[in-house]
Amino acid sequence: MASRAANGNMHTPVKPNVSIDDMPMSTDVGPGPQVKVSYQDSYSNELDDVAHSIDGSDHEYQQLMEEAMHAFTEEEVEQMMGFLKERGMMAFLQRYVGQLDIPPSKLLLAFGVLLAPDLRSQLTEEHYIALLKQAISRTLRDRERLSQYETIDDAVALIRNSKHILVLTGAGISVSCGIPDFRSTQGIYAQLRESEIGQTLADPQQMFDLKFFKENPSVFYSFAHRIFPSNFKPSPCHYFIKLLEDKSKLLRNYTQNIDTLETVAGVKKVLNCHGSFATASCITCGTQFPGEEIKEDIFAERIPKCTVCIGKGREAGKKKSKGKGKMKPWEEEVTDEDEYKSILKPDITFFGEKLTSRFDKALFEDREEVDLLLVIGTSLTVAPVSEILHHIPHSIPQIIINKTPVPHVNPDIVILGEADEAVRYLSYRLGWELPIPPSSEAAHKRPREDVPVPPERVGQTWIWTFGSADGGEWLEEVKEGKIRRYMLASSDDESGEDEGDEEVSGDYLRPPKGRDSEESDNSQASKRRRLQ
Repeated sequence: MASRAANGNMHTPVKPNVSIDDMPMSTDVGPGPQVKVSYQDSYSNELDDVAHSIDGSDHEYQQLMEEAMHAFTEEEVEQMMGFLKERGMMAFLQRYVGQLDIPPSKLLLAFGVLLAPDLRSQLTEEHYIALLKQAISRTLRDRERLSQYETIDDAVALIRNSKHILVLTGAGISVSCGIPDFRSTQGIYAQLRESEIGQTLADPQQMFDLKFFKENPSVFYSFAHRIFPSNFKPSPCHYFIKLLEDKSKLLRNYTQNIDTLETVAGVKKVLNCHGSFATASCITCGTQFPGEEIKEDIFAERIPKCTVCIGKGREAGKKKSKGKGKMKPWEEEVTDEDEYKSILKPDITFFGEKLTSRFDKALFEDREEVDLLLVIGTSLTVAPVSEILHHIPHSIPQIIINKTPVPHVNPDIVILGEADEAVRYLSYRLGWELPIPPSSEAAHKRPREDVPVPPERVGQTWIWTFGSADGGEWLEEVKEGKIRRYMLASSDDESGEDEGDEEVSGDYLRPPKGRDSEESDNSQASKRRRLQ
């Protein structure tokens, strides 16, 4: 049986040089091609496409199975997966590709990825690295919840005792401030569908597509005034995060919001993952301007121009708009291609843009210190921020607070309800005074209660609901016991079987979750189960 470091008779490709942009780690692992690795570059359908392209004979498939089964022992695979889930993607690549010199093509076998010989001949080392990163990402999504945490008391104790809480927030913490979220029935996408301008879009998300913006910036600027943060006040959630920071418990707040209300609330340890309106940059020369300089244009539904590129851009825009009659702003025709080369774009992340390297660097550092992950007000649908849950060590407790269910992840405690209601209750249980500005909408939404109403437990699960929860059919199915995954381990059978469970990870990447006595006696059957 081949060891982890042994190459045997297998072809050994040139060792890749795995590096991480601006990361404080040693990455000089060989003289091969430079392969950049970040938390943002492992989300595509390439692995699915490759897997689905394998259509060999039964004999060929059997040969692939035999090769995979002899590549690593079951113990070696378990050790690999344990290392990966605790140390993360970067450390895994550095150890197994760099230090142990295992070819990426061979490592793919440990993840159950079988590549036909004719396909292997077409793949470069960069292809293998890309496929390996995607296989790693899929495996990291398969997190097993920590069964020792299940109650609200556990959630309170975790917050009280933790010293390095990573808080991940989304639009749900700003809804009470009057800022719409994106995907709810009253959200931005719903507003776009009902608006006149929305009728010109194939999909509401097109509004925030970088390619579409460069071709039709007037469409975005006809709507931008509706989402520009103007006179909004922070919510109780923002001040709860500030309390965590004041009590030296906040490691960092990763926010997907672009309203900068965390900063208004006084939070200093905040990373605006998707940027903000605080600044705007020219899409041609990159010159950055304060966000206040484009505010007038945004509310006038004009396209702001870069004065560095074309001088008095606004005056030039006004001259061009003369004689347009009663045309809508987004209907203006542009005949001069150079006109759009000087556009200022708010420094918010559009679809088609990568996050800044600050995201990778911060997550690389924070995953080594975090002792609790607290997710508030997000449905976790947009990568790579949604993948933070999988990139921190799987042994770190996770709590999710959201109005609607987030069934594709596997946290330890789920609290369903409006974010403000949840943090008010948690603050009360913690004995903390949560400031609520009297001028905020949240303060007027319901009378201040001396004793907040506690959440109710859903059966014997780790799911808790406030009256404001919107659980829908999913919650009803959980209550009726139709989703076996949402049962306490103590009430579940201990056979190790997982038939009928709702799976979180990919459908053909299945690292072993443990072996019963029969599997221990038959390691070959166990390997086949992992590879099939």
